[in-house]
Amino acid sequence: MKFEDEITSVKGIGEKTQKGLAKLEIFTVQDLIEHYPRDYDVYGDIRAIQSLREEETSVIEVSVVALPQKKKVRNLTIVQCRAGDATGTILLTWFNMPFVMKQLKMGSRYLLRGKAVRKNGLLQMEQPVFLTKENYHNNRYVMQPIYGLTFGITNHVIKKAVVQAIKNIEFPKDYLPVKLRKECNLIEYKSAVSKIHFPKNTQEMLEARRRIVFDEFFLFNLALNYLKKQKGMKKSVFHMKPAKECENMIERLPYDLTNAQRKVWKAIEQDLCSSQQMNRLVQGDVGSGKTVVAALALLQAAMNGYQGCLMVPTEVLAKQHLESLEEMLSPYGIQVGLLAGSMTAKEKRLMYEKIKNQEVHIVVGTHALIQEKAEYANLGLVVTDEQHRFGVKQREALSNKGKEPHILVMSATPIPRTLALILYGDLDVSTIDELPANRLPIKNCVVNTSYRPKAYEFIAKEIASGRQAYVICPMVEESENMEAENVIDYTEKLAHELPPAYVVAYLHGKMKAKEKNEIMERFANGDIHVLVSTTVIEVGVNVPNATVMMIENAERFGLAQLHQLRGRVGRGVCQSYCIFINGSNSKESQKRLEVLNHSNDGFHIANEDLKLRGPGDMFGIRQSGMLEFKLADIYKDAEILMLANEVAKRFEDAQVKLMLKKYEALRKKMELYTNEIFL
Repeated sequence: MKFEDEITSVKGIGEKTQKGLAKLEIFTVQDLIEHYPRDYDVYGDIRAIQSLREEETSVIEVSVVALPQKKKVRNLTIVQCRAGDATGTILLTWFNMPFVMKQLKMGSRYLLRGKAVRKNGLLQMEQPVFLTKENYHNNRYVMQPIYGLTFGITNHVIKKAVVQAIKNIEFPKDYLPVKLRKECNLIEYKSAVSKIHFPKNTQEMLEARRRIVFDEFFLFNLALNYLKKQKGMKKSVFHMKPAKECENMIERLPYDLTNAQRKVWKAIEQDLCSSQQMNRLVQGDVGSGKTVVAALALLQAAMNGYQGCLMVPTEVLAKQHLESLEEMLSPYGIQVGLLAGSMTAKEKRLMYEKIKNQEVHIVVGTHALIQEKAEYANLGLVVTDEQHRFGVKQREALSNKGKEPHILVMSATPIPRTLALILYGDLDVSTIDELPANRLPIKNCVVNTSYRPKAYEFIAKEIASGRQAYVICPMVEESENMEAENVIDYTEKLAHELPPAYVVAYLHGKMKAKEKNEIMERFANGDIHVLVSTTVIEVGVNVPNATVMMIENAERFGLAQLHQLRGRVGRGVCQSYCIFINGSNSKESQKRLEVLNHSNDGFHIANEDLKLRGPGDMFGIRQSGMLEFKLADIYKDAEILMLANEVAKRFEDAQVKLMLKKYEALRKKMELYTNEIFL
């Protein structure tokens, strides 16, 4: 069995399972073994009820002491039952699992596993899982992998498939020489794959993880070095002159630009007027005013007779940018158009014509800008959000529509400069490190789960004042052995807690684009009062009326990502608030979250994140929205990133070409990281 073989070559995977795995983007044997566990489950000793700790997952052995009760609350079926052992009693609660009623018999003993919580003074266990004696004893103290799942694919299916794949796959000779592995303290790749899925202990898991993270960073850096060399050779064919209209626009703004904005704009203006192709990243904290700087760059391109486009992650955001750009640029006769996937065929055809004939100067849209049949008359500048960081493949797609345009990448993810220079090594980096004077700082609080009822009261009070709120959960739907709050169930529970007149809706990444756009538009229009969402909202939409951001299981996110989420509020004239719910008892997670409690400065937070994250912080706090590594995290793995960068510099072009010829799997990864076709 080879890495590139189809997933059906793994014993036990038929057509039905193949379709389910495709939803997880598992198509080949390599995809399967790189579907790394997102956590591990370890069954501890059986605990007495009296010794249970709140918010901790434990195994209990109890008897049913009162007949189970079933009740219906809106769309929620709740089964409750009182059980006990020699030390006390506990209330067991299941949501939307009515069949549990038949399993519970008076006086019968059960082994259950779940998280203990205290509600209204009562000790409870919500959604406990039934265990057999055999199942419990076989798994006690064993690190069991927990995988990301989808409907119809269980943890057992993936685990069984991974066992088969590791047993039968032909691992090629390790591409890293023994001497280099020893120098960098790295285990062999074959051993790392086996141990990341089935470690005997934490030490083995960390060794495996170190090797896989190194590989990801090393290949990324090799590819980046290639891009740097390519970039050095690019001359610009779009010669521009400074446009007086840009200064005029700055004067007409209803506020003064900050010194940082002016400095960054001058750097962009110089790039656009030089003989080199611009490849610039503008880093700026949430609300620092990056959009105005982008508008100035687009205006300069248009006044020099070139077209520009602005690519953003969502259609709702595209429409909002369309409105603000029209307001800023229409006084100069600039026509701004929209190109989005949801437009009708006729609307798209009309827009294609306008783009081709240069009847529109600036086009705003999602990935449709390069994926659709748009032919640009004279595309000179592309402004893109960090979610669409361009690799060479996308630049080629734009080149086919014209010549190599100037590229401006906007990023609201604060990255410490030491890491930014490595990660964005093929781009010139500018930073807007100053917030406009008129912004009200967000008021923060870090609380435990017992604060939830008060938080709900506060949200209800804000809604009564005409405001809106976000609630962020880390999970989409209930999954095996996972205690994090999930979006779908949470929405139902929250709707029950708030007055019936308040509209609560949910949003997550697995929804279809059309559904997501519809929900976001309803929220932006004020038709939804509370939006329960996964981190998909991070880059979603600008709603100045939203004043509360409540984040469940905040300990599961990285600080930089939490700061990004918090940036969804504080965009209007009213005071905004962020409530971080810490679902962990650990002092470390409390210490990390306190950084957010005391600071709204994204760059300070990013640097603190770098200091506080250790190699043991493996799960639940990966940063999102940056580079699509499977395991690597630039914050907690900063030391490995720097090491991989140093090692990659030692490799000559000829060595890299030889290596990629020999190892197909490596070449594919490098193409994935940089969107570049190698060899």
